[in-house]
Order: sequence, then C-alpha cells, then structure tokens
Amino acid sequence: MSDFPLPDWSRIDVVCLDMDGTVLDLHFDNLFWLEVLPRRWGAARGLDFDAAMTQLKPRFDAKRGTLDWYCVDHWSEELGLDIPALKHELRDEIRYLEGAADFLDLLRGLGKRVLLTTNAHPLSLRVKDSQTQLSRHFDELVSSHDFGVPKERPEFWLELARRHDVPLARTLFVDDSAAVLQAAHRAQVAWIYQVLQPDSTRPPHPPVAGIAGVRRLADLRDSVLAQLSAGAGPESPPP
Repeated sequence: MSDFPLPDWSRIDVVCLDMDGTVLDLHFDNLFWLEVLPRRWGAARGLDFDAAMTQLKPRFDAKRGTLDWYCVDHWSEELGLDIPALKHELRDEIRYLEGAADFLDLLRGLGKRVLLTTNAHPLSLRVKDSQTQLSRHFDELVSSHDFGVPKERPEFWLELARRHDVPLARTLFVDDSAAVLQAAHRAQVAWIYQVLQPDSTRPPHPPVAGIAGVRRLADLRDSVLAQLSAGAGPESPPP
C-alpha cells in the first residue's frame, strides 16, 4: 500500500501542514526568488541576470533560516522593491500541489483539527489565500511571524503548543524543509512527514534521515482512502 510508516489516526488529534512546498506548489516561490525577482532587481541597476544573482546570493544566504529570510518587509526595504506587489503580479502561478486540497477535505471529514503552520509573512499569506482560498480548508492559519521565531527553532513549537493549545504528542506535521522537520522532531512532535517533491517541476529531494518521506500529500491521502476501503478505518486502533 505504501513504502512509508502509516499514521495511526486514532492517536492524532491535530494536523499541522506547511504551506509552500507542502500544500502549495513551491514552483511559485522558486520562480519568484530565483528568476523573476533577480531579473527585476538587476534590470533596475543595469545588471544582467548572472550579475544580479552574484550580488543577491550572499544577501539571501546571510538570512537563510532566520525570520528575516521570510519577511516581506525586510526584503522590500533591503532590495528597494515592492515585494507584495510583485508577488501579486505573479499570482496566477500560485497553485495547490496534486492531491493537497483533497487531503485537506479528507482531514476535515475525519474530524481532525487542521492548522496551517507557515514561515510565510502575513502579507505573502494574504496574497496566496486570496488566490487559492486556503483559509477555507483550515481551522487556523498560523504564521511564525506572530511568534517572532521561525519554525527552524524548537521554540516555535513550544509557542504553538502554548498559544494554540496544540498537543504535540498527538499531532501530525508535514513539511518539506529539512531544518524545520528536525526542529519539530527535537520538539517531540509525534508524527512527522517530509514532502519529497515540493516543486512539481523539479526532481524529488533526498529524504531526511529518521523522517518518513512522502512524494506529496496525495500519498497520505491515498493511505487514508486505502485504510477506509479495507474496512479498518483510519480511526481504528491497531490490533
């Protein structure tokens, strides 16, 4: 039925899902940050694409894994660009990954509490919600900017548990970022899965050691449907 450990849904009350690369196709963000933004920034300075990337890459690398890396306000000021407006221009490239919306609907049908847990800045979240109506699938939309600490830090998970009453020992979490998954593991989130192909136009990532990998949320959706069709039901406790 699958080549990853199946979740025991009888022991899961809350499902926390990343946004970019888990629910939504990371193609949009890769296109934005690695192609469109460098060309727009470079053109304003008389630089070709390669020269622009040469200057931008050290700036990006210096902020990677910090809250500023995800902060629209920071990059708008740093680069002299209206980042939300530029993202809005590309909004037609924002789309769900295959099977993600179906999985979300299935979770709600199972009576699970479903939270979007993202590092995305609220302004970015607003653009993507406007395009995809993400919020209709979730009980809550949680941005790490509300906590002042990114998901790469275990403190994020402690704040999530405290502020949103999330029992980590009865929580399933899915993300594509190795650093985020490892932080969730250190925070003792019970069920953790890595999305191995966050960008539908690129090859899958290698799995993180010790973390169960699925190609996309569609794999978890199919595992639930298979359990239901077998008659056991995802809510049934193990024998």
